[in-house]
Amino acid sequence: MLIVLVSCRDRSASPQTYSEWSNYAGSKDGIRYSSIDQITIENVSKLEVAWTYSSSDKDPDNRSQNQCNPIVVDGILYGTTPRLKLFALDAASGKLKWSFDPAEADTSARHDKYAFFKVSRGVMYWQDENGKDKRILYSAGAKTYAISITNGKPVTSFGKGGYIDLAENLDRESGTFNSFISATSPGIIYKDLFIVGHRVAESTDAAPGHIRAYDVRTGERKWIFHTIPQPGEKGYETWDDKEAWKKFGGANNWAGMSLDEKRGIVYVPTGSIGGDFYGGIRKGQNLFANSLIALDAATGKYIWHYQVVHHDLWDRDLPANPNLVTLTKDGKQIDAVAQITKHGYIFLFDRENGEPLFPIEEKRFPVSDLAGEEAWPTQPIPTLPEPFARQKFGVDDLSNVDPAMRDYLKEKFSQIKYGEMFTPPSKEGVWIFPGFDGGGEWGGASVDPETGIMYVNCTELPWSLTMIDIPKNGDDHSLKGMGQVQYGKYCIACHGANLKGNGSSFPSLIRLNKKYKSEQAWKIIENGKNMMPAFKQIKGTDKDALLAYLLDLEDKEAGSTKSKIAKEPASDARGATSAKTVMDDVPYTMTGYNRFLDKNGYPGIIPPWGTLNAVDLNSGKLLWKVPLGEYPELKQKGIPPTGTENYGGSVVTKGGLVFIAATKDEKIRAFDKTTGKMVWEFSLPAAGYATPSIYSVSGKQYVVIACGGGKIGSKSGDSYVAFALPDE
Repeated sequence: MLIVLVSCRDRSASPQTYSEWSNYAGSKDGIRYSSIDQITIENVSKLEVAWTYSSSDKDPDNRSQNQCNPIVVDGILYGTTPRLKLFALDAASGKLKWSFDPAEADTSARHDKYAFFKVSRGVMYWQDENGKDKRILYSAGAKTYAISITNGKPVTSFGKGGYIDLAENLDRESGTFNSFISATSPGIIYKDLFIVGHRVAESTDAAPGHIRAYDVRTGERKWIFHTIPQPGEKGYETWDDKEAWKKFGGANNWAGMSLDEKRGIVYVPTGSIGGDFYGGIRKGQNLFANSLIALDAATGKYIWHYQVVHHDLWDRDLPANPNLVTLTKDGKQIDAVAQITKHGYIFLFDRENGEPLFPIEEKRFPVSDLAGEEAWPTQPIPTLPEPFARQKFGVDDLSNVDPAMRDYLKEKFSQIKYGEMFTPPSKEGVWIFPGFDGGGEWGGASVDPETGIMYVNCTELPWSLTMIDIPKNGDDHSLKGMGQVQYGKYCIACHGANLKGNGSSFPSLIRLNKKYKSEQAWKIIENGKNMMPAFKQIKGTDKDALLAYLLDLEDKEAGSTKSKIAKEPASDARGATSAKTVMDDVPYTMTGYNRFLDKNGYPGIIPPWGTLNAVDLNSGKLLWKVPLGEYPELKQKGIPPTGTENYGGSVVTKGGLVFIAATKDEKIRAFDKTTGKMVWEFSLPAAGYATPSIYSVSGKQYVVIACGGGKIGSKSGDSYVAFALPDE
């Protein structure tokens, strides 16, 4: 479908020029737009590799990733590697200037080869008023470092000799929550503050996701906003349990935030409450989970919020930073904030007061059939903008790519009960569509400030969610029997009831004792690995029991492991486990994150499976939708492009282009932003599951992408590839 796009706003009204890429997502308003227009629709086909930089630190087992959206300041590019090293490159040549390795700075994790295979999506840049003190702030796990751009060394006057620990200063008593905390997406700088969120565990004992601001110079905490309100705070009344703030975690900002610097307002999207799929022990609306929150950037004071999902039971975190845009509606210009969601909607609000720009209906949905669960009776559905993902999945939507798979898919489909979106989790199963990863995801959306048109990529793949009872000890008081209970609490959601796992993201744990010795398995549980969080909260006999179950150890073997490895006070193998926690109150868990695929590994729904979409935020209308990505083997059979699962965002330019990698077929592409026609593509050394950055050095425009791979079966990579037009 071809649409003629009409400019709705003169670019001169834009508050900034967008000619730099000095912030995550390009600018602090998070719109992923570049006004540099040297590369155009007419010459984009001439793009060639300008330089490649490789850090040579990918995981040989293909489980590392690199999702970094690098920044460029004064001709220097700053980014991170799969092992979370920070580096500075000459942005025109890709030549390394310096590198900082957190493994060398962190003696506690120096000898743990898994400690730094985490995720970093970007870094923050700050300089003082005189331009003499210039720093990069970035996170490696729970530690946020201040690094001098002069020499790549920690600024020792900051925090504890160069870093702060985000696991501290959360206004909760230590030992009352899962200690896993990792800052994946960067925070944002406001004057001499940096405002940050963090990733937490998915379990019910997750750490709280409070939003904090720190002094850039000293690392001192300056303010905190409690996303799980404490007595006397707004939102406290939305919890039936008045001590919820002492028990529950999550409601965290893991996806980044955006800043209206002129108004001094920071916009913070939050995730679910820990324990994603059963809320019987956290009854109520559960503020401020699943909300877009506007805070005073200087003080952290509440301004307004909107909760996108009430009492979330479907892991519908807000997945990306919002976009701050100026739109034309009813002949008036409105400064707005746009928030994409995993379920394929765009919520639009007035930036100052939070009033919706289009009506939002509170629609009724089914009640839960799980004991103790009280699903919220309604959920908000925007009337406009039009959704960028399909909103239903039925038997008529089963894939037609391979007719031989039709009966197989029908049988799999029939095994899951499904009513509609927001059908509560059940032992009979429900379909999550769009899936747990979206719909929209952490790559976020780009917006052209000249037109108010959003460009957002989307995966359209159903996942199934089935609940089961958490195993109990029963009469089996062996360590392995007790370990099965611990597995049900902490591991079953990812690795499944039968330990078979689910794809490369959640590997099989069957015959784990053939792969790891007890000491190695204990270190992984203690420190985490790749996307697996650390489980330091599992103590004493519980840890011994879990190891016994995972490694198929007899009690005698596990007993020797206990004293030699865990180095914690020994207890009778048949004695009491550690103290009761909130995890003990959860009666159900899910059987795993299961994509709906045919026997060949293709999505079980009619294509397209991945799309790039253009949405006019002024009118709310979907302008065009095109497949994003393809499977070469299907193309050879004459099947039109199907699109693939995609992770990473787009960038839109004044030159008329939308650049995006993100696809499983390991390519980066450029599309005509007016029509959606693909006008350029290039094969990368590994999948670019990241967002490109666009910048200029000495009048020459560059497009750079991190090629990290490592997701959905893709090989891991450790390179950055930059493109430019050839010199005349």
